[in-house]
Amino acid sequence: MVEQIRGRLLAPEARKISPTFSTAQMAALCGVDKSHLDYRITKGDLPVGQMLKARGKRSFSLSDLRTWTRTYRADKMRPAGKKAFTIAVGNFKGGVAKTTTAMVIAQGLSMRGHRVLAIDTDPQGSLTTLHGILPEAEVAEDMTIAPLCDGSKTDIRYAIRSTYWDGIDLVAAAPFLFSAEFALPARQMQDREARFWDVLNAGLESVRDLYDVIVIDTPPSLSYVTINALWAANGIIVPVPPSGLDFASSAQFWSLLADLGGNLDAQGAGHAGKSFDFLHVLLSRVDPTDPAMPAVRQWIAATYGEYMLPVEIPKTSVTSNKAAEFATVYDVQKYEGSARTYKRAADAYDAFVDLVEQSVVGTWHKPAPT
Repeated sequence: MVEQIRGRLLAPEARKISPTFSTAQMAALCGVDKSHLDYRITKGDLPVGQMLKARGKRSFSLSDLRTWTRTYRADKMRPAGKKAFTIAVGNFKGGVAKTTTAMVIAQGLSMRGHRVLAIDTDPQGSLTTLHGILPEAEVAEDMTIAPLCDGSKTDIRYAIRSTYWDGIDLVAAAPFLFSAEFALPARQMQDREARFWDVLNAGLESVRDLYDVIVIDTPPSLSYVTINALWAANGIIVPVPPSGLDFASSAQFWSLLADLGGNLDAQGAGHAGKSFDFLHVLLSRVDPTDPAMPAVRQWIAATYGEYMLPVEIPKTSVTSNKAAEFATVYDVQKYEGSARTYKRAADAYDAFVDLVEQSVVGTWHKPAPT
């Protein structure tokens, strides 16, 4: 049934295709006026796109857009000698927009010129599905982190595949990835010198020069695989809807993570101790009509303080409708509903991606410790 639904939604290709971009959209991402971009097109040293005869306007592919943004945003690109920045998106609770958040980060950063590796470590394979791939039918074991976890591979390059979205490569997931939860502790029992928490981190080492950002979507639990994702990360983003249950769940997330980290450090697992360059809490699925929302938002702000990002992702028909179509707000070519509603959602995601990029770029340019 899922395969049939996907075929109908993505007809006639039955595969996802990336959107095209207008001159105005490209000018906004490049940070220049549309008139300047029109002038630069006349020079012919950057992709000129394609003229739409019916509308008399110019259209640019995603590849075109990325060429322009890399040129105009050169100061935000990964400096020579720096490694890819790894972001883990996590939360113990399902339904908090964790996978959508991971996908939007990957898409948004790639649109801004960065090369991104997306890694799905959730056996449900939701991030894989958002890339237009059916986990149950189209994902083989060598497309996932399973061989890393069972020890048959030590380098993640075997699993990397290109996607429909220029600038994003994917390591997929499927239900059989649940076996990793048994393989990792089994390896530790067989070899006391093994580091079950560091398998993914070690597997990523060879590709940290090939990508600018690595985004990891995690399972909604503190599992062996989640631990690997967190220990491979330089930064953590935790989406939290402003509801009492989600707030309580996020508190459990930090408490258990702190206990786990302390235990591993006590064993010498973390050497000098695991640290993160940033911890961001994102208010997601914010429903202004929910009478309890203002109070819970106040609790979250008082609890997390500076760790809470100054942006909220609204719960709108745009995000819910696109989720039903195996898509995000960035996949939208033409929204059929209210333009105002779409703009509100798109602006929120753009602001969020900009904040994440600021954190990443700031870390790249931070002086090395002496």
